[in-house]
Amino acid sequence: MSFTEAVRTCLATKYATFSGRARRAEYWWFSVLYVIATAVIAGTSLAIEVPLLNVLLLPFIVPMLTVSVRRLHDTGKSGRRMFVALIPAVGPILYLVGMALDGAPGANQYGPSPKAVTQPAA
Repeated sequence: MSFTEAVRTCLATKYATFSGRARRAEYWWFSVLYVIATAVIAGTSLAIEVPLLNVLLLPFIVPMLTVSVRRLHDTGKSGRRMFVALIPAVGPILYLVGMALDGAPGANQYGPSPKAVTQPAA
Protein backbone atom coordinates (compact mmCIF):
# COMPACT_ATOMS: atom_id res chain seq x y z
CA MET A 1 0.00 0.00 0.00
CA SER A 2 1.38 3.38 -0.98
CA PHE A 3 1.31 6.60 1.03
CA THR A 4 -1.56 8.05 -1.00
CA GLU A 5 -3.61 4.84 -0.79
CA ALA A 6 -3.15 4.74 3.00
CA VAL A 7 -4.17 8.38 3.41
CA ARG A 8 -7.17 7.94 1.12
CA THR A 9 -8.25 4.81 2.99
CA CYS A 10 -7.92 6.40 6.44
CA LEU A 11 -9.36 9.84 5.65
CA ALA A 12 -12.07 8.94 3.15
CA THR A 13 -12.95 5.28 2.80
CA LYS A 14 -12.63 4.08 6.40
CA TYR A 15 -12.66 7.36 8.37
CA ALA A 16 -14.75 5.96 11.27
CA THR A 17 -14.61 2.22 10.55
CA PHE A 18 -13.43 0.24 13.56
CA SER A 19 -14.24 -3.17 12.08
CA GLY A 20 -11.94 -5.12 9.81
CA ARG A 21 -8.20 -5.24 9.54
CA ALA A 22 -5.43 -2.85 8.45
CA ARG A 23 -2.00 -3.75 7.13
CA ARG A 24 1.17 -2.36 8.66
CA ALA A 25 1.71 -0.06 5.69
CA GLU A 26 -1.71 1.55 6.15
CA TYR A 27 -1.03 2.26 9.83
CA TRP A 28 2.53 3.50 9.42
CA TRP A 29 1.87 5.69 6.36
CA PHE A 30 -1.03 7.36 8.12
CA SER A 31 1.19 7.85 11.18
CA VAL A 32 3.75 9.58 8.94
CA LEU A 33 1.01 11.90 7.66
CA TYR A 34 -0.01 12.68 11.25
CA VAL A 35 3.58 13.55 12.22
CA ILE A 36 4.00 15.71 9.11
CA ALA A 37 0.70 17.52 9.80
CA THR A 38 1.76 18.13 13.40
CA ALA A 39 5.14 19.50 12.31
CA VAL A 40 3.61 21.75 9.66
CA ILE A 41 0.90 23.13 11.94
CA ALA A 42 3.28 23.61 14.86
CA GLY A 43 5.98 25.04 12.60
CA THR A 44 3.77 27.72 11.08
CA SER A 45 3.97 29.77 14.23
CA LEU A 46 6.31 29.52 17.17
CA ALA A 47 3.65 31.11 19.36
CA ILE A 48 1.03 28.43 18.66
CA GLU A 49 -0.57 27.15 21.83
CA VAL A 50 -0.96 23.45 22.54
CA PRO A 51 -4.79 23.63 22.75
CA LEU A 52 -4.90 25.32 19.33
CA LEU A 53 -2.63 22.63 17.91
CA ASN A 54 -5.02 20.00 19.25
CA VAL A 55 -8.01 21.71 17.64
CA LEU A 56 -6.22 21.92 14.28
CA LEU A 57 -5.32 18.21 14.48
CA LEU A 58 -8.85 17.19 15.52
CA PRO A 59 -9.79 15.80 12.08
CA PHE A 60 -6.96 13.25 12.43
CA ILE A 61 -8.01 11.82 15.82
CA VAL A 62 -10.85 9.56 14.68
CA PRO A 63 -8.98 8.02 11.71
CA MET A 64 -5.87 7.52 13.88
CA LEU A 65 -7.95 5.62 16.43
CA THR A 66 -9.74 3.57 13.79
CA VAL A 67 -6.59 2.58 11.90
CA SER A 68 -4.97 1.63 15.22
CA VAL A 69 -7.89 -0.62 16.15
CA ARG A 70 -7.92 -2.20 12.69
CA ARG A 71 -4.14 -2.73 12.94
CA LEU A 72 -4.60 -4.55 16.26
CA HIS A 73 -7.37 -6.61 14.67
CA ASP A 74 -4.90 -7.65 11.96
CA THR A 75 -2.63 -9.13 14.63
CA GLY A 76 -5.61 -10.96 16.17
CA LYS A 77 -5.95 -8.68 19.18
CA SER A 78 -8.85 -6.61 20.47
CA GLY A 79 -8.89 -2.84 19.94
CA ARG A 80 -8.92 -2.46 23.73
CA ARG A 81 -5.26 -3.45 23.61
CA MET A 82 -4.56 0.23 22.75
CA PHE A 83 -4.96 1.03 26.44
CA VAL A 84 -1.61 -0.67 27.05
CA ALA A 85 -0.07 2.62 25.86
CA LEU A 86 -1.33 4.27 29.07
CA ILE A 87 1.00 2.18 31.25
CA PRO A 88 3.83 4.47 32.37
CA ALA A 89 7.24 3.94 30.79
CA VAL A 90 6.77 0.53 29.11
CA GLY A 91 3.26 1.04 27.71
CA PRO A 92 4.17 3.11 24.64
CA ILE A 93 6.98 0.68 23.81
CA LEU A 94 4.63 -2.31 24.02
CA TYR A 95 2.08 -0.44 21.90
CA LEU A 96 4.62 0.32 19.15
CA VAL A 97 5.86 -3.27 19.17
CA GLY A 98 2.27 -4.43 18.73
CA MET A 99 1.81 -2.10 15.78
CA ALA A 100 5.01 -3.39 14.16
CA LEU A 101 4.07 -7.09 14.37
CA ASP A 102 3.09 -8.88 11.19
CA GLY A 103 -0.60 -9.61 10.77
CA ALA A 104 -2.07 -13.02 11.43
CA PRO A 105 -2.04 -15.09 8.23
CA GLY A 106 -5.41 -16.03 6.83
CA ALA A 107 -8.77 -15.00 8.18
CA ASN A 108 -9.34 -14.36 11.88
CA GLN A 109 -12.34 -13.27 13.94
CA TYR A 110 -12.02 -9.73 12.54
CA GLY A 111 -12.14 -10.67 8.86
CA PRO A 112 -9.99 -11.89 5.97
CA SER A 113 -6.32 -11.01 5.76
CA PRO A 114 -5.80 -7.71 3.92
CA LYS A 115 -2.64 -9.19 2.39
CA ALA A 116 -4.60 -12.02 0.82
CA VAL A 117 -7.28 -9.64 -0.45
CA THR A 118 -4.87 -7.15 -2.06
CA GLN A 119 -2.29 -9.53 -3.53
CA PRO A 120 -3.09 -10.92 -6.97
CA ALA A 121 -3.22 -14.68 -7.39
CA ALA A 122 -0.10 -16.21 -8.91
